[in-house]
This record gives sequence, C-alpha cells and structure tokens, in this order.
Amino acid sequence: MTKFKTILATMFVATLLVTSCKKGDPVIPNEEEVITTLIYTLTPNGGGSDIVLSFRDLDGDGGNAPVITGGTLATNTTYSGVLKLMNEQEDPAENTTDEIWEENKDHEFFFQSTISGLSVSYDDQDADGNPVGINTTLTTVDAGSGTLKITLRHQPNKFAEGASEGDITNAGGETDIEVTFDVDVQ
Repeated sequence: MTKFKTILATMFVATLLVTSCKKGDPVIPNEEEVITTLIYTLTPNGGGSDIVLSFRDLDGDGGNAPVITGGTLATNTTYSGVLKLMNEQEDPAENTTDEIWEENKDHEFFFQSTISGLSVSYDDQDADGNPVGINTTLTTVDAGSGTLKITLRHQPNKFAEGASEGDITNAGGETDIEVTFDVDVQ
C-alpha cells in the first residue's frame, strides 16, 4: 500500500508541475504606468514667472483629443525643469512620477527640440549613474519658434551609444508617453 501512495503522490506532484507553469505561459513584467497628464514646469534661474508646458488626455487613447499647452521662453535664459506625471483617471489622482522614480533604472526621459540653441541637460540619475530626466536644466540662446518633444522610455538601454547624453536613437525600450509642445523663444 505504501508503494501505491508513493506513486500516487509522485503523479500528483508531477501533474501540478506540468499544469502550473507551462513553457508558453506569459511572464507578467512590471505593469506599465497609466499616464494621463504630463506637466513640465520651467523656473527661470534668477527669478521670474514659471513657464508650464502641459499635456492632458483624461479619457486615454482614441477618445477626445488631448489638451496640449505650449509656452514662451526668454532668450539667453537658463531654466530649472521639473516633470510631473499623473494618472488622473484615479480619484484622487495618482502621482505617477513617484513610481517612475522608484523604477528609475527602467526609465529615461528624452528631450528633442527643433529650436536652434534650445538644449536640455539632466540633473538627476539612477543608482548606476545614468540619467533619468525628471529634473533638468533647459537653456535657450537665440529667438525662434519650433517644438520640444518629451519622450519617456520604459526599459531603454541606458548604456547604448548617445543615450546618456539624451540621444534617443539607440535607446530602444518602449515609449510610455511622447508629447510634442509648441514653444516660442523670444
């Protein structure tokens, strides 16, 4: 009888192993953040009014068009920039920036401008010394009009050529949010 119980127990364990973790079962990674709102606040060094670039898409993809507000920057000025991301589908609104910072090795913001003399540099880094981009310095030189695109990549290759300098070309990863703002420099 003991031999029968041993065989039965072995078959039971084998059945559990086969059915509980099949080779084709998906691996559930960290769930991507829901981002309905992106606010980029630029504070001029030396004083002055904040410039706020904002994006809001409260009903998500495919619904109503998002509301995007650009801004006007001063020439020859340095700004301290802070990004805030939220999920305003939650009540109260969830501050997604905190989650991105907690997973900062898996995130990087990239800034691309069509305006000559407008540049953005990183003022924060993850534990490996790679940029994140929640805190930045934005600098303007000459007057001009164009766009500033902000892209958040999830699991980029931060060691790829140019990525730590803000070049998105080789970064890879998945885009969590990408917003293009109209900007004037006067």
